Formats: sequence, C-alpha cells, structure tokens
Amino acid sequence: MEKPKIRFKGYQEDWEQRKLNEIADKVSEKNKNNEFSEPFTNSAEQGIISQKDYFDREIVNNENLNGYYIVRNDDFIYNPRISVTAPVGPINRNRLGRNGVMSPLYTVFRTHDIDNLYLEFYFKTTKWHRFMKLNGDSGARFDRFTISSTQFMEMPIPYPTLEEQQKIGEYFDSLDLFITLHQRKCEEMKTLKKYMLQKMFPQNGQLVPQIRFSGFTEDWEQRKLGDIASSFEYGLNAAAKEYDGENKYIRITDIDDNTHEFLTDNLTSPDIDLTGADNYKLTERDILFARTGASVGKSYIYRNSDGLVYYAGFLIRARIKEEYDAEFVFQNTLTDRYNKYIAVTSQRSGQPGVNAQEYAEFEIEVPKKEEQTKIGTYFRNIDHLITLHQQKCDELRNIKKFMLQNMFI
Repeated sequence: MEKPKIRFKGYQEDWEQRKLNEIADKVSEKNKNNEFSEPFTNSAEQGIISQKDYFDREIVNNENLNGYYIVRNDDFIYNPRISVTAPVGPINRNRLGRNGVMSPLYTVFRTHDIDNLYLEFYFKTTKWHRFMKLNGDSGARFDRFTISSTQFMEMPIPYPTLEEQQKIGEYFDSLDLFITLHQRKCEEMKTLKKYMLQKMFPQNGQLVPQIRFSGFTEDWEQRKLGDIASSFEYGLNAAAKEYDGENKYIRITDIDDNTHEFLTDNLTSPDIDLTGADNYKLTERDILFARTGASVGKSYIYRNSDGLVYYAGFLIRARIKEEYDAEFVFQNTLTDRYNKYIAVTSQRSGQPGVNAQEYAEFEIEVPKKEEQTKIGTYFRNIDHLITLHQQKCDELRNIKKFMLQNMFI
C-alpha cells in the first residue's frame, strides 16, 4: 500500500490495509431492562453529545429505550444523516466518559488492535468517503445515506504500525487542544468586553460609569454625535470592480458583522474615474455607519493600517473632531444603548434605515479627553487580543485541514 505525503521522521515502511471488521466489532447489545437511561446523538459539528443537550429537551421516553444499542465510552458511532459538512454522514467516538444508548438507526462499533485517536482522526478526513459512495447511496431519503451495516464494516482502513498510529493520533489531539484553548480565550475576551462595555460607560442617565480608571472623578457630560463630529457625509456612488492594487473600496458587506474590521479577503476598487474623488477617501479616525438594510447601524473605524480606502454610498462617514478620542466614540457604537437607539430609529415603512441627521442625534456621555483615550485604548487592546486568538484558531484549523489530507492515505 502507498505511503502518506507527510509522516514523522523515522517511519518509512509502507502502510498496510485492514477492513473495519478486522479491527472493530459491530455493537448489537440492546438496552434490555432499560439499564441505561441517557440517549446520545451524533452531531457532525459537536460529535457524540447527550440528546438532551443537543435538542434542549428529551425527545425519547425512557420506556422506549430498551430497543436502543448500548454505547460505551470510546465506542464509535456512524450517523447516516447527511449534511453539507458530512456528505456521507459523520463517524465520531464517544468521548463523554460514560455509557449511554443510541437509536438502532445508527451503526455502533467497538475497536480492537488499533489506536482510537488515530482512527478517530482518520474519520475526520474525506478519504473514506469514496468507499461509502461506491457502496451506498442517499436513496429515497435525500437527508439520509443508505448502506448496509455488513457492507459498512467492510470499509478499508489504512493501517500503519501501532507506534505510528499513536504519534499521528497524539499530534491531531494536540492540535485540537490548542484550537480549543485559543477559542476559549477568544470567547473569554468577548465576554469580558461585553461586560466592560456595560460597566465603563454610564447607564440609564447616570453621569459616571460603574467602573473607571483611578484618578478620574469628574462627572461625564452629555453630547450628541453631531457635536462630536465635524461632518457627516454620504459615500461614493460607484460599482465595485476587481482590486487595482491601490484603491480599496469598502462597502457595508466588507465590514465584519462581529469584529467590525475591514474584510480584505476579496478586495475591490471603485469602478469610476477617481479624479476629484478625494473627499471620499478615509482619513485616520473616521467612523463609518451603515445607513440602510439589514446591516443598518453597523459601524467601522478607519485606521491607517488599512491603506488607501474609499467608502461607498450606503455608508455615512462621521469625521471626529480632534478634541474627542475617536476610538472612545467608536466603542460607544458597540454598546447595548447604541443598538437600542438604532433599533428604534431605523424603523421605516419599508427597508430599515438611519440617515445622517438621525445619527447626529445619538447621545453619549463624554468624560475629559484623557479618560476617553484610556477607555478607547483599553477596548482596542481587548479587540486586538480577540483578533489574535481568532487568527490563531483559524491558522491552526487550516494546519489541521492540510495535515488531515496529507498524513493519511
């Protein structure tokens, strides 16, 4: 049998091949006398999970579980339900550390003479899909893949030495651990930011926030956004064309819904003669607002790191006065108070919208500029950490995807 493209140093032997029924036994042990009462489900995205957690409720009565298969810790389960992420159905391992039961619609098998981590990650590849498609089909049920359990257990499994299996399994398990750690840190930072947005800006007509930096005691003053910005201007009415390498074009869809960063994966340029269009160039500290549609209220702050950028007609630019900290103003647009203002103000008989005059009426409390700057910098640093952890997650997921295709055959 052939070798994988990437393998650990010191391993040169060809891999062997085993049938699934040579390294695993199909489980047909029924849950007689309702020995176990927790039904599991097999999700393509979440793996083996308690049915109650997956559906937020029990969907099977305990009296009906005696015909279910017993699933023990480390058993593998094949779910014939297909989806975009699992075109022939997912195979996952029970990592819950406890026993449960599964519907007879699933195929449950228990391994021997193979490393479980290795096999688990093999099933994360698409390399076994060809066998499935050759020996089964989606049948009359468009959402369910059909293959006999006998034929399923004939599936060929690439089989290196147990030592190499263990190294491969441990490698991917470590990758998953790092992905989880960075994702958890990212979520913790998002939770922290949400909390601090509530606590570091005054609430419900208060003149000071609940949390502030030491040394600041003065009351904040109320300002309208129109007092803080020197101008509100609508953007360039131009179609988008392929990026010309210099003139970037930002539209509503180019602003990330979650991070509010400029999405630069598919850059475009304005499809128009830009002679005399200097007024539509962004300068540092400019804040953009979406003025119509489902994204109304979405905001973005321009920083020089984004390069030369023109902004489109469905966006409104607020040019912030020098005596105010633009980052502080921008972070105000991420608060619940701002979202409520947009929800009320954008109501129209047709498509939701907020015009420049209405944005100018949004009220915020403002401290001295020194405190503004500290607050703006604090939240910008949190944003930076969120971005770093998310980028690391994406990078590790890409590595995992590449390695899954190249460390197995």
